[in-house]
Order: sequence, then structure tokens, then C-alpha cells
Amino acid sequence: QVQLVQSAGGLVQAGGSLRLSCAASGRTFSNYAIGWFRQAPGKEREGVGCISTAGDTTLYHDSVKGRFTISRDGDKNTAYLQMNRLKPEDTAVYYCAATYRDSDAFRLNHTLYTYWGQGTQVTVSS
Repeated sequence: QVQLVQSAGGLVQAGGSLRLSCAASGRTFSNYAIGWFRQAPGKEREGVGCISTAGDTTLYHDSVKGRFTISRDGDKNTAYLQMNRLKPEDTAVYYCAATYRDSDAFRLNHTLYTYWGQGTQVTVSS
């Protein structure tokens, strides 16, 4: 079992920045790839991006490329989602998730992730 606890989200103006964290406990953090997903009201959950178990490879959805950065700190057992130049369309509940296989992670399919954070609301005002 891996427990994932997310930091609080928040309300930010368009063009602003916000960093979410995802703290892991339980099994060895470095064994799991981490993905970030989001879900807006009335929409499907979509993959924002992911980072490999080793932390050396990332993948991003086209809509966030160049604006969002995913990282991980093995010493702190924590993954991060740095969001810059936020847009109103980034408004959603954001989730971190963990999966054992990098190959699964990089498909950015939420059904392939085993463990989930509790979700946190991010609201971007125009």
C-alpha cells in the first residue's frame, strides 16, 4: 500500500502560479511512477503529466507543456506539480497517483494507476 497525501490547492488569478505536492508513505516511494490528473466539472479525468520512478523522464499533456513541471524528491518521498501561467481552463480538481510500472504511467491512463491522493481544488480566475 502507498498512501498519497496532497497539499491544499487554492484560488489564483490567471497568469499566476501554484505548486501542489504529493507526499507518499508506506512502500518505497522510488518504486512508483507518479502521475498527475485533473477533473473539471462534467468532464472526464485527464492526465496532466507523469514522472518516472527514477525521476529522469517526464511526460506532459499538450495543454500544459511549457507551463507545468513535475518533479520528485526521494529524500522527502514527495512529488510536485509546479503550475505556471495558469489559465481559467486549468480549473479542476487535481489528483496525484502512483503506479508500479513506468510503462503504465506514461500512457497517462488513470485506470492504470493504483494509488490515489485525495484530490485538491485549483481555481483560476480570469
